[in-house]
Amino acid sequence: MKVLVPVKRVIDYNVKARVKADQTGVDLANVKMSMNPFDEIAVEEAVRLKEGKEHHAAGTATEIVVVSIGVTQAQETIRTALAMGADRGILIQSDADLEPLAVAKLLAAVVAEEKPDLVLMGKQSIDGDNNAVGQMLAALLDWPQATFAAKIEIAGGTANVTREVDGGNQTLSAALPAVITVDLRLNTPRYASLPNIMKAKKKEIAMKAVADYGVDTADRLTVVKVTAPPTRSAGIKVADAAELVSKLKTAGAL
Repeated sequence: MKVLVPVKRVIDYNVKARVKADQTGVDLANVKMSMNPFDEIAVEEAVRLKEGKEHHAAGTATEIVVVSIGVTQAQETIRTALAMGADRGILIQSDADLEPLAVAKLLAAVVAEEKPDLVLMGKQSIDGDNNAVGQMLAALLDWPQATFAAKIEIAGGTANVTREVDGGNQTLSAALPAVITVDLRLNTPRYASLPNIMKAKKKEIAMKAVADYGVDTADRLTVVKVTAPPTRSAGIKVADAAELVSKLKTAGAL
């Protein structure tokens, strides 16, 4: 079974994002970048499918292909995935920050070329937080989809996915090929060891251009402005419950 894992280069989750002075976007200058955390979970699960870790049978996945769409530096993100255990990578170079639909179209073209049995990806990226690419990709491919996966079991050409919903957990059964987006509680990604980091330098990364896939990636949305959230005011301490009630009434909360 071939598994395709899309990954995205984003601002590291430990870094506080800063808005540009002209409010046209987020300032990326001299900012630490890393793999989107949800995508990292997807890579880990794909590697476990290959290794037979947890409840997976060994060899469930036979090849793991990682694809990223972004600037040249996104090769570093792909190398991280390769060091975790992926087999090869594809970088579709783009200096523009493509919208979810454009990303889904490019991924659909990659799927047509690579013919994977499973697309395993993060439920959303922590920069745009759109939570849209996985669903759009499944629609374009006309494949079954399961989102927010907290547990994945694959056997006999079927993926049984336990997903988190508001009321608890829901288990879905999807025939492969399928698109599955993963949530935080699926696994804990491994740290790449130094020997694997060195091995990853020898693994293949195919360099592609957006134009190679012949899809329309024109923007359909216009960003009017980007602003930082309002600064939170400091809290206050109260002596007892009566004072708390009084303060809430004064604030109009009661």
